[in-house]
Amino acid sequence: MLESTDHEAEESAPIDMLEAYFAAHGWEHERHDEEIVATVKGSWATYELRALWRDDDSVLQFLAFPDIKVTEDRRAGIYEALALVNEQLWIGHFELWSNSGILLYRHAAMVDGGEDGTISLSATELLVESAIEECERFYPVFQFVLWGGKSPREALAAALIETQGEA
Repeated sequence: MLESTDHEAEESAPIDMLEAYFAAHGWEHERHDEEIVATVKGSWATYELRALWRDDDSVLQFLAFPDIKVTEDRRAGIYEALALVNEQLWIGHFELWSNSGILLYRHAAMVDGGEDGTISLSATELLVESAIEECERFYPVFQFVLWGGKSPREALAAALIETQGEA
């Protein structure tokens, strides 16, 4: 694990910092230029984490895929669940890719420094951990709607009660 004392004041290019963060956690990852993909096992699923650095805009886009694919006949309920879930979020959002039915969490971060943009360890940790935490928190909502026969409102209420019970 990265020691915050070693890297707290240090900043690196966003993909470099993510690569170091993933390696420090022992997560399998693969890097291609300004993109990195990692996998991490959560309580509910194995998540694919993907980051893309857009140098021209100094934006780091971070995506987490909770391994949920929604068939066409189930999308109406999931769209309603997405709206209810997204109301609960302060940063980032869940979305459903219309062409593939893949559900994901997405967050974009503006990175200071222009073309030489850097990101700190603490900002990297916040980006990664918040994505994983939100996927863990809301994964049951989507499963309840898809497979549990619950309405989106019932699914959200049930998932939030279960989450509170685990604390």
